[in-house]
Amino acid sequence: MIAGTVDSEEKTLEVAKNLNFPVAYGMTRADGDTIGAWWEERRDHIQPSEFVLSKNGRVAMSTYSNSPIGRMDSGEALTLISFLNEMRAKAKG
Repeated sequence: MIAGTVDSEEKTLEVAKNLNFPVAYGMTRADGDTIGAWWEERRDHIQPSEFVLSKNGRVAMSTYSNSPIGRMDSGEALTLISFLNEMRAKAKG
């Protein structure tokens, strides 16, 4: 799991100090465009864009949100990944 924000390095380090995954800081409009995220012009920041990738790097699932509703937290992402792995194992027999 990784995360990114438009925030400064200082603010990001403060917010991320208790997380166990890396958080990139200083994301730009170009970064958002690269991942297909929605950029909010009025507040000049990237809206949450979440991706679950398969082993080969393909996007298995994604969410885009401009409000807190519908955003995945790290625990939900891990639950989803565990579920997908269980389904894959069952399909293999």
